[in-house]
This record gives sequence, C-alpha cells and structure tokens, in this order.
Amino acid sequence: MDKRIEKHAHVLLNYSVELRKGDKVAILGELVCYPLMKEIYRQAIKLGALPECHFMEEELQEIVLKEGSEGQINYVPESLKKSYMTSDVLLSIWGSANTRIFSNIAPDKMKIYSQGRRPIIDILFQRLAKGEARWCGTLFPTRGVAQEASMSLYEFEEFAYDACHLNDEDPIASWQEIDRQQEKICNFLNQKEKLRIISRDTDLKVAIKGRKWINCSGKENFPDGEVFTSPIENSAEGHIRFSFPAIYDGREVEDVQLTLQKGIVIKATAAKGEDFLQEMLKTDDGARYLGEVAIGTNYNIQRFSKNILFDEKIGGTAHVALGRSLPEAGGKNVSAIHWDMLCDMKNGGKVFADDQLIYQDGKFIIDF
Repeated sequence: MDKRIEKHAHVLLNYSVELRKGDKVAILGELVCYPLMKEIYRQAIKLGALPECHFMEEELQEIVLKEGSEGQINYVPESLKKSYMTSDVLLSIWGSANTRIFSNIAPDKMKIYSQGRRPIIDILFQRLAKGEARWCGTLFPTRGVAQEASMSLYEFEEFAYDACHLNDEDPIASWQEIDRQQEKICNFLNQKEKLRIISRDTDLKVAIKGRKWINCSGKENFPDGEVFTSPIENSAEGHIRFSFPAIYDGREVEDVQLTLQKGIVIKATAAKGEDFLQEMLKTDDGARYLGEVAIGTNYNIQRFSKNILFDEKIGGTAHVALGRSLPEAGGKNVSAIHWDMLCDMKNGGKVFADDQLIYQDGKFIIDF
C-alpha cells in the first residue's frame, strides 16, 4: 500500500472529523475507492469507533437513470436515509473509474435524480449546522479521475497528495497553520457588509452583512483551502463570466455567463452545454440564486483538473455556487443543487470589501 493512503486515512480521522471511541461512522464510496475505504475502516476500528461501508456504484446508478421510472430514479434507500440520520460521522470518498459515465443521460433525468437526493442532503446539512454530525468529503486518486485531468495516474497521485499536504512531514501541523491564517481572513470579512468581484467580463456585487465566513481548512473537504460565505439571497447584482468549464455530475458546460438582478439569474448562456445549464436552473425555485461566494487559497493547487474538490481551492481564484446555501454561513436558500463555478483572478482580478480593495491578481493584499 502507498504509505500516503495510510496518512490520508490518519489525517481524515484524527484531524478532519476527530473520530472518537464509540462514534458510528459511515464510509461511502465507489468500489474503485476501496483501498482508502478499507484503510479508514481499519484505523477507525483501532480508534474504537463503529464503522460501516456503503458502496455506491456508478454503473448501478447508470442503469436506473437509463431504464428506471421517475419514481425509481428519485428513490433513496431507507438504509441510506437512516445512515444520514444516525451516524455521528460520515465520510464521502469520491473517485471514479469513468468520469463521463453520465454524459449521455438526459438532463431531465439528472434533475429528477438531484431532486430525489435533496431530502438526505437536507438532513446532512441540518445535522451539521446543529453540531449533531461531522462530515468530510475527499477523493481517492483513480485512473478515471486522472484521465479526466489529462494526467497519468502517477501524476495525479502526486498532484492530489501534494494538494492535501500529505507529502509534508507533518500534514496535520500544516493544516493547523492554514487554519490559523484563514481564521484571520474570516474574522476580517465577518465585519464587512458587501463584496464586489471584478474580473474578465465580470462585475458582481453581493451583500454579506450578518453572514458568517467559513474557514475551510480540511475539516469538511480534503484537500481544502478556501474561505466562503452564503450571500444574502436577494442581493446579487451584475454579471459574471467563468474562466473554466462548469462541471456537474460529469457534464461539462463551457464559457458560462450569468446576469443577476435582485439575487436571481435572469440570463444564462454557455458556449457548450447550454441546454443542460438551462435544465438545471429549472431544478427548483432556489436553483437561480447564489448559495455561495468564495475565494480559493490553496496555492499547492495551480492547475485545473476538472474536479471541483480541487478546482474550487485553486490559489488565485474565486467562485460562486448556484443553488443550496450553507446553513453554517447563515444561508437560507434551499435547492437540490449546489453547482460551483470558477473564475481565474490572477490576471487583473480584484475583490473589494465595503469599497476597500483587499485582493488583487490572485492574492490578498492587506495585512490581516
């Protein structure tokens, strides 16, 4: 076994979710992620926890999406619901043998699937907000994900483990230092009332008064490296053009441009995949609102990999998400989708907080 798999599991359990003796922990992932899932299970047993694994195979999901009725597509097994409702810790292990497996699924079926999963996602976020559960999502490097990123498996492993600081001598110490630095940024932004993002074909204003900025330092995503909040729902005004393809459930939408008034997307275009974009915007009433605004701070990530777990953390970028707000940030928007879309800020990008320039060309320029 790659020793970094052992380190990966160790950091997840001892830092990210702080696993305790007696905790019920659900480990969810594809069969291709089994090496990491098995090591998490092993270490959880040694820590005195009560682990269980849920295997969620994409090929089985493909069958129901292509051949199932609407009721079958949006069905969520009772065992999975119970796990979301009763586990003290949930660990989502992402990774795919074929990242394009859903490329030919009709957009309306993907919408039905998202709507069906909304209840368990709501349960998870409500429990997280109340402190009743801990959750972290991470990725196990697979050939499919590496191929999507235009890398060999070896190259992607190096990329992924470096992003996770697992090549550091003491990864937990590295993440603790990141946590301290980002907490200063969050404390500063928590005092502000509005934010303005300027970049290529982008001038977007949002209100953030009373909303909490969240320090993302490896506790709920791993790797991590961003600060985010949920903007006031009816506040977004302006337009934004995304520098990188927007990817959702394996579907790629290129050159997305949005115009917003009073918080609502009133115009949306894309050079490729616009039909899918328009269909996802119809998912529910909340799909046309912004659920998140964020700044990526992980400068160990410097290339686009077509995987949002890494891409939204790229140092020198900003992103917003359509759909569901994050309750821990004070967000109130409810939606079955949460779709992150990414802007490169390294060449002329600016962020203003209450009219003060705080970020330029991909870096914060003030002393926190």
